[in-house]
Formats: sequence, C-alpha cells, structure tokens
Amino acid sequence: MELQTGREALVRVAVATLWTSPEAVRPVDGPALAAGADISAWISGMDTDQQVGDCVLSQLLLGERVLVSELRPDGWARVVAVEQPAAKLDPRGYPGWLPADHLTPVDPTLAGDPLVVDATVTGLRAEPHGPVVVPGVVVGTRLVPAGPACDGWQPVHVPGQPTPLWLPDGDLAPPSTEPPDAEQVLAVAQRLLDVAYVWGGLSAYGIDCSGLVHLAWRRFGVLLPRDADDQAVATTPLPLGAERPGDLYFFARPGRGIHHIGIVTAAPGGEQRRMLHACYRRRRVIEEALPDDRTATLVGAHRV
Repeated sequence: MELQTGREALVRVAVATLWTSPEAVRPVDGPALAAGADISAWISGMDTDQQVGDCVLSQLLLGERVLVSELRPDGWARVVAVEQPAAKLDPRGYPGWLPADHLTPVDPTLAGDPLVVDATVTGLRAEPHGPVVVPGVVVGTRLVPAGPACDGWQPVHVPGQPTPLWLPDGDLAPPSTEPPDAEQVLAVAQRLLDVAYVWGGLSAYGIDCSGLVHLAWRRFGVLLPRDADDQAVATTPLPLGAERPGDLYFFARPGRGIHHIGIVTAAPGGEQRRMLHACYRRRRVIEEALPDDRTATLVGAHRV
C-alpha cells in the first residue's frame, strides 16, 4: 500500500515533528528528519535559541493518525494531525508538514483496543529481551496488542513494521475506561520535570507548555487541544481560589491572547500559588511558586 492524498495514515516513527513548511527546516534539524527520527540527538544538538525556533508546530507519536492532504515529489507530506484539535487553524486538527517516510498507510486488518505506553521512555524490541528496533517511544503512545502477553512481555502491532514488536508488560497500561483523576494526570506531568523546553515539543525529550498539558491528559485518553488558547476554550473556568492540584492556570498580558499554561500543584492557601509548567524562560519543565510577574498575568484557573 502507498500513501494517498485524502486518506488517513499513521506515524511510523517514535516521535515525528510537524513543521510549518519544508523550506523552514534548518541544518540542525537533520536528526529529526532522518528515517528513524532521532529526537534525542536532535534536541541535544541544538542550542537553547534553536530549541525555540518557530519552524516547529507540534510533534506526533508513533501510531498517531493523520489525514494526508498533499504529497510532494521531494518526499514531504502536508497533513492534518486529527488527534490534536486546533479549532482556530483547521476544524479537522493541527495542519503542518512532515517527511512522508515518517508515515505509513493504515492497515485496516489491524484493529483492536490499544494499550497505552505508561513508561516515560521505552524501546520496542524484536523479541522479549531482544534488540531494540524502535527506540524513544514515549508515554501516551497507543499500540494495538498482537496477542497475549508472554512471560512479562507484550507483543504489539507497530505501524510500518512487518512483524509484531515487544514491550515489557510494565511499560504498558490498559486503555482508560473512565475520566482520570486530576492527581493521576499531575503525576504523569511530574515525571517530565527537567525535560528541555522545545517550542512545539510533545515528548519526554523536549516539550512546550501546552504540549505538557496535552500529553499528560492524552496518557489517559483525553484529547485536549494542542495550543494553550484552545485549551482554555475546551476547559471549565473556576473562580480563582477554587483551584486544586491538577487544574490549569492560564496567563495573558493585558489586551493580548493567552500565551502560557501551567498545571496547578498546590491548593491555594497561605502559601503562594504553585504550578508545574514548561518554562520558556528557564528552558525546562519546572515546578515553582508563581513569581510576581507571573501572578500579574494570571487570567484564570480552569478544570478539565
């Protein structure tokens, strides 16, 4: 089967990067564009200014669905990431470009309730205890089981792979059947403390503020919009003072739209408000009391 415009496809690499255009990529982006999409090498090869370049829109996880809208002869595909809502950009999902060889056609014969990767980072192996075939698979990735578990290992179907690959049972969780508690979501986000801030990032190698929120809820099957302003629209406002850990803080400068989001980590009380967030200024995921300049731009607390 080949990719076709107007049809859905699946991401076949652990983490694919969604770009503003093929012409926007830089020499430093080579590892992210390679056939295996080495996101760890890409991020470690950038300086902090390159990590916040505006050529990156978002990232997509292994097995994520996209709608292919254009295929270029030079190997690029324009797609809509249908699992990343972005109402202001496209009602179908987040639009952008990625290398076509990071995609594979949907195999209609591979169906079933997916398991969810719960390990922060793991690798898919050719056999139990065998060599890693697909490294860098991150939390929130969903994979269809390829049979029963065996001696603590689970076979899974992997887009673009001819045979099932294997993960330790402990790296997987069953799909969520009920909405998660806010504390469960916060616990996932806390595992990403000190991860590098990368504009458009959506992985345990690099992430931005709205990506942290999207990924933490995605682990439990809740698909929030990708960008902070859309996340505000999709969540329920609370009176300031009614927030609790796992709720969301939104920030905007006077007369401007929402530009930042964080996850509440402490109930309001005698201490300052606290949050976990991917911090552009500090270039990493941190948990902190809101400094005065943050408090000055706090425009609301919301609940998912």
